[in-house]
Amino acid sequence: MRCNHLVRMVNWEAEASALQDIRTTVFIQEQQVPVSLEWDEFDVISLHMLAFNNYGKPVGTARLLPDGHIGRMAVLKEWRGKGYGSAMMHQILNELRSRDMQKGLLNAQTSAVKFYEKFGFQAYGEEFVEAGIPHVKMNYFLK
Repeated sequence: MRCNHLVRMVNWEAEASALQDIRTTVFIQEQQVPVSLEWDEFDVISLHMLAFNNYGKPVGTARLLPDGHIGRMAVLKEWRGKGYGSAMMHQILNELRSRDMQKGLLNAQTSAVKFYEKFGFQAYGEEFVEAGIPHVKMNYFLK
């Protein structure tokens, strides 16, 4: 089946339930991130992406903070490797460009570094542990 990769930009108030469902499944249940670390004050001020499958079901999410930090990127396990993460990243990079931002920043789980490198992100600094998971800082300079 062909995936259309519909990605919509949404705000927290309008889509909190779908955003929370995906992040709870991926981060809290699957990756064992403590609940206290998953939810923060940045959700309400961020722009969120929701990726939908061909049936209109939300299968992925990511957020963009006003300062250009990208985070909370998650795709439900059964939908990984089908282009939903890439579709969200393209949308985020387009949004950064439309805001005339100089760069995008993120803390990548080390297992996801190659994914972000495909878009031109570069790792810098030392590896660190966040929520019990190894991460590295990455940045992307917009042209």
